[in-house]
Order: sequence, then C-alpha cells, then structure tokens
Amino acid sequence: MSTQPSKPDNLKIIRRLLLTVVCMFAFGFALVPLYEVFCDLTGFNGRFTDGQAAASTKAVDTSRTINVQFVTRVNKGMPWGFEPEVRSVRVHPGETKVVNFLAKNPTGGNMVAQAIPSVAPGEASLYLNKVECFCFNQQPLAAGTETAMPMQFYLDPEIPEDIHTVTLSYTMYDMTQNMTPDALAAIQPAAE
Repeated sequence: MSTQPSKPDNLKIIRRLLLTVVCMFAFGFALVPLYEVFCDLTGFNGRFTDGQAAASTKAVDTSRTINVQFVTRVNKGMPWGFEPEVRSVRVHPGETKVVNFLAKNPTGGNMVAQAIPSVAPGEASLYLNKVECFCFNQQPLAAGTETAMPMQFYLDPEIPEDIHTVTLSYTMYDMTQNMTPDALAAIQPAAE
C-alpha cells in the first residue's frame, strides 16, 4: 500500500498553509493599532490625557526630582536618523515638560514612520502622562528632510517615592509600505 497523500490532501495542506500565511501577514499589520488600543485601555507606556487641564489640577511636588531619560532607535532596515534633542531631563512630579525628538529622512523618497514607546520601570508607565506625543500618529517625512517632533508630558505626583529614574524608549518603524502612492506623493517638507 502507498502511504503518499493524494492530490486532494496536498491541496488541503497547501490551502491551510496559505491561509496561515495570510493570517500572519494581516496580524502583523494589525499589531500597531492593537498595541495602541491596549495602551489606551491599560495606561501602559504612559496614558494620553485631556491636555494641559489634567496636569494643572494636581500640584507640582517640588520636594522631589525625577530623572527622565530618553532612548531612541530605528527598527532594523529603517534608514532614518532619530534622536532626542536632550538625553534626559529632571522633572518635579506634576511639572509639565516638552522634549523634542529629531527625525531625518536621508533617502530620496517620501516615507512614513510610527514610533512605539516603552517605559521602564514598568510601574512608572502608570504615572507617565503624555499630553502631546508624536507617537500618537504616523509621521510623514519628505525625502531628504528633517523635523522636530514634540512630546509633552508630566509625571503624576502620586508616582512612588522609590522611583528616581524613568526611561522612555521609542522605536521607530517604517510604515511606508502601508501607504498608497498618492498619499506618499502628497507628503510635503515640514515647515521650518
């Protein structure tokens, strides 16, 4: 007796494998929006607030100072330059700070990127409140140009006393392949 699968069995296996590949590809594209929803629901990696009003309702704790460090990197294969204007700032809990991050597209083509944040220690993410952040939206950048992208934040005065340093990391991912050619062509150099 022959133990080789028949042609209909092979076709079933091929269809299942192709379906698996398509599902994996779709899941990869859905990761960024899913991550954003997860962060909105859990407050993970700093939560978005309703602007400056939320920061001003709590008093600034001038008796404490926390060092906030900024770390940036680009995903493998992405040609952009990406760095903070300053590597760290000292803040009092409740004090609003603005830090600019610089992005440069040295390529000959328009590109779109998305920054994904990470906060360490993890517990600090519950107290990091981003009022404004370039990480909330995809960032288009015309060929050969650079731009400053602001991030405005404050640390909730309720942050635990044993947290003296918070590290905010951003990884920039290339989202260009998700854009239509017309959308890419419409990207204009940032106003100086």
